[in-house]
Amino acid sequence: MTDKASPFSCRGTRNEIEEGTALAPKFDRDGLIPAIATDAQTGEVLMLAYMNAQSLARTIATGEAHYWSRSRGQLWHKGATSGHIQTIVDLRIDCDQDAIWIKVEQGGGGCCHVGYKSCFFRSVPLKARDPSGIKLEFRESEKAFDPEKTYGKQG
Repeated sequence: MTDKASPFSCRGTRNEIEEGTALAPKFDRDGLIPAIATDAQTGEVLMLAYMNAQSLARTIATGEAHYWSRSRGQLWHKGATSGHIQTIVDLRIDCDQDAIWIKVEQGGGGCCHVGYKSCFFRSVPLKARDPSGIKLEFRESEKAFDPEKTYGKQG
């Protein structure tokens, strides 16, 4: 990921972490912290991604979402390719500082790379007796944008 030392505070006592004012994120053994992005106006969950110290620091500095792409092994500025920039309205960290929640204004109408507004556009039916036969149910009936026009041919 990155060899740079974390610019954030060292983790202190439990009380300092849970109720103090120092930002001391707890990154996992891979140097990552999960980040949930929601629509600032509707509260709808848009996506889950991961941040490392560098992407979190860049997000804070720019006011736009930056993540760590696990699949590409590189820093990722959300919207750099698509133009669908996520502008941060509020950035929160949970009580033990091991998860990030960002409320965003989502540019371009959607954030999912397959064209939907949210990456969570399908629902899993509950109480199925045989999980191998589950059929996902679409919760977004139309794509927010054409991914081929935005990203070019995929596949």
